[in-house]
Amino acid sequence: MKRNLIIATLVVFAFSSIFFLSSCAKKQVVTEEKEIKAPPKEVAKVEKEKPVAKEVEEAKEEEVKRAEEARIEKLKELEMAKKREAEAKIDEEKAWQERRAANVEAEAIYFDFDKSFIRLEYRSVLKKKAEFLKDSPDIHIRIEGNCDERGTNEYNLALGERRATSAAKFLISLGISPDRIETISYGEERPLALGHGKGAWAQNRRDDFVVIKK
Repeated sequence: MKRNLIIATLVVFAFSSIFFLSSCAKKQVVTEEKEIKAPPKEVAKVEKEKPVAKEVEEAKEEEVKRAEEARIEKLKELEMAKKREAEAKIDEEKAWQERRAANVEAEAIYFDFDKSFIRLEYRSVLKKKAEFLKDSPDIHIRIEGNCDERGTNEYNLALGERRATSAAKFLISLGISPDRIETISYGEERPLALGHGKGAWAQNRRDDFVVIKK
């Protein structure tokens, strides 16, 4: 009888242990399942944030790119502005020199009858021509001596040459190189004024000046 009681007790204990272990196992499985199911939420959150972070980074890169493009464009505009300014300055200088050259050619000097010395009132004219030549080292000048109709052709050619040479020497005395000066005489062949009176003769006794660009 006692033996049966012991056996019954052992059986009850065994069943109780099995039930207890089964219950713990279920709890452990549920816990493990919960632990396994929790990370996907975090992963989903991270995955959701990735595109946003990428968009922010791309936006920053695009902003930097646009800023660099704007900077380069600004530099180009400044460079073009400087270039236009330099070209305008060159054009202005060129136009100014052309006006001066035109004035050099337009202003003749005149001589007394049968004379070749430079009259006092024309020395300032030659000084202006010398200043122009000093400012324009690539410019040469041709001085053309002329006479009125009185006298022989041979005499007037020689007189015209003396008049041209007289002006050339004056320019040389002001610092102009002789290599930049040409002289020629036309005698009475190129009258400025047609006529046979004192007024016409006075206009024809002259030196003309021609600017030569080398």
